Amino acid sequence: MLSRRAILAALAVGTTLVAAGAVMSPPPPSSVASIVAADPIRFGRDIRPILSDRCYLCHGPDRAKQKAGLRLDSFEGATARRKDGAAIVPGHPDESLLLQRISSVAADTVMPPPESGKHAISANEQATLRQWIAEGALYESHWAFTVPTVPAVPPVHDVAWPRTPIDNFILAALERASIAPNSEADRTTLCRRVFLDLTGLPPTPEETASFITDERGDAYEVLVDRLLTQEPYRSRYAERMAIPWLDVARYADTCGIHQDNGRQMWLWRDWVLAAFRDNMPYNQFVVEQVAGDLMPNGTVQQKIASGFNRAHVTSDEGGAIDAEYLMEYAVDRTATVGAAFLGLTLQCARCHDHKFDPVTQEDFYSLLAFFNSNEQPGIYSQTMDPNRAYEPSIEVPTPEHAARLSILTQAAADARAARDAMSDTERAALAA
Repeated sequence: MLSRRAILAALAVGTTLVAAGAVMSPPPPSSVASIVAADPIRFGRDIRPILSDRCYLCHGPDRAKQKAGLRLDSFEGATARRKDGAAIVPGHPDESLLLQRISSVAADTVMPPPESGKHAISANEQATLRQWIAEGALYESHWAFTVPTVPAVPPVHDVAWPRTPIDNFILAALERASIAPNSEADRTTLCRRVFLDLTGLPPTPEETASFITDERGDAYEVLVDRLLTQEPYRSRYAERMAIPWLDVARYADTCGIHQDNGRQMWLWRDWVLAAFRDNMPYNQFVVEQVAGDLMPNGTVQQKIASGFNRAHVTSDEGGAIDAEYLMEYAVDRTATVGAAFLGLTLQCARCHDHKFDPVTQEDFYSLLAFFNSNEQPGIYSQTMDPNRAYEPSIEVPTPEHAARLSILTQAAADARAARDAMSDTERAALAA
């Protein structure tokens, strides 16, 4: 999924990890505020979390729940002129009604109101909102819909310290807070960090000794290459990377409800492991899991990949309704695709327009329609069989059987070709 260069760059940061205990000079009384003040406020990173948590319930995108006709999730809504002014006046925090209401000490005017159950907006959060408005109150698209861009590498005072552009970002933040970076990690520590990062397991004493005694200038790069390309490390790396993906895709070897019967899902799990082990391109990783069974001339492995859509909870409860659970399965697939590929909690829009993200109820059911046409039962039988593959299913040969099948298939093809090439005399002799 990641290029080796990207992994090397990310891991290189491990040689320059920082600790707040190393200080060049006493930090100012409000070190956090000073860091914020030196860095331009970003709506998605700094402002949206505040407004989403405290304000969007009543002043967000859900039209049915909006109060006072005010929307704070868009620039147009927040800056619209009202009879007593605008909630946000870009460049003029003192004229912005939002700041006046969140800083009010009167119970009948403060926002969020005490009866809402929301925590009051803290002084630091108010300062962040004030700075953002003073800087022009720039809104950003939702982060999941924003095309990533390469940021400019920030300048630093200690130009000798950074080894990679990533180090510049770290050091720039440290210098703003008057914090010095830690000294470089020793080789034993670095070896342990790399092993844990890539394989999830610590190195053996022999593996540590091998790295410590490697005097080559590129010993670190050689170690990373070995962990990514050689066995058994390559498979351990795949296991390490697959674990969070299996979690978000709701993998389990049981049905997850009622009797929690066993089921056969390990072939899809092994497909995921192979994808990470072989560094499958991400677009292929996505397409084959979402629609591997629909690909033209799809292979057995591509059909196995589509098991991503079948990892949901299945019911065998006697009183359940078939159509009801078919809908539940479609909802589960829709929500999982949202979380796994879109970075969104789509299930909120099952019952209403999303209160925090730009997803309407219509959007949810439009996407759900793609997953609501599978030919499967809603309720499965109550047969206790841990070796069962829940229908619809396919038969997958073992590698040994596949090799034997290939030989027999070729032999059959050769026999048919020989038959078709026979002369009439040979055919007559064979018939006699």
